[in-house]
Amino acid sequence: MSAQGLPESIKAAFEAAPGASIATCSRDGVPNVTILSKVYWVDAEHLALSFQFFNKTIKNVRENPFVNVSIIDIVALQHWNIDMEYVRSETEGPIFDEMDMAIEAIASMTGMKGIFKLRAADIYRVHGYSTIPFGE
Repeated sequence: MSAQGLPESIKAAFEAAPGASIATCSRDGVPNVTILSKVYWVDAEHLALSFQFFNKTIKNVRENPFVNVSIIDIVALQHWNIDMEYVRSETEGPIFDEMDMAIEAIASMTGMKGIFKLRAADIYRVHGYSTIPFGE
């Protein structure tokens, strides 16, 4: 697991990936995994995740701020695992606005307009990552 910042090459995975998953754990050790609509590059040390419906995920993150995000890059044929820690939620500003537009586009394309609504852009600090090429 690399402890350095994320390489910019991961940005392509955010655009090409059909989805990402987030794994959280409650204070009592009960795991939860769910799908994310959008992962957004803030900088090499931070990513923003869409907060829409995830009551159990958000409850877990508030109890235990450490998460793992898994992204499959179908273009580069690579799987990314990213360990992160929750920092803050943004409900306005440039990151929120860009994510909100992306969520609206996803909702429109999937027939979910009016159902998908970004509540916050949750900012996470990257602690490390690993990659696994397909076929290994």
